[in-house]
Amino acid sequence: MTDTRAVRERIESDTYCETLGIELVALDPGAATTRLEITEALTNFHGTPHGGAIYSLADAAFAAASNSRGETAVALETNISYLEAVEVGTVLTATAEESHDAGRTAEYEVRVTDETDRRVATFRGRVYKP
Repeated sequence: MTDTRAVRERIESDTYCETLGIELVALDPGAATTRLEITEALTNFHGTPHGGAIYSLADAAFAAASNSRGETAVALETNISYLEAVEVGTVLTATAEESHDAGRTAEYEVRVTDETDRRVATFRGRVYKP
């Protein structure tokens, strides 16, 4: 039986996410939701959110979902499609869901949306479970 509180605490102890301001909102077996408010510090020279900030938000949801059962899962490959730019002050939410589990590998899709549920990016990732 998985100690879900211990798994959540381990995921929430991620110092990189803490540095960026990424918050773990929900954690369920094979699924997770993270949130990030876009600040001036997270923008690029165009004044829009840096792609790395959005990627990090999606990757945090992916990592949480793929490790949510308490078993180690490490990324094999990821990709992201940026669909819309957003303004400073926008709160983005990344929702990761397991879309395929093949035992030693699994696939996840992550939707990044704004407060109106408009899709800002789509992220896909595959993990290996040693």
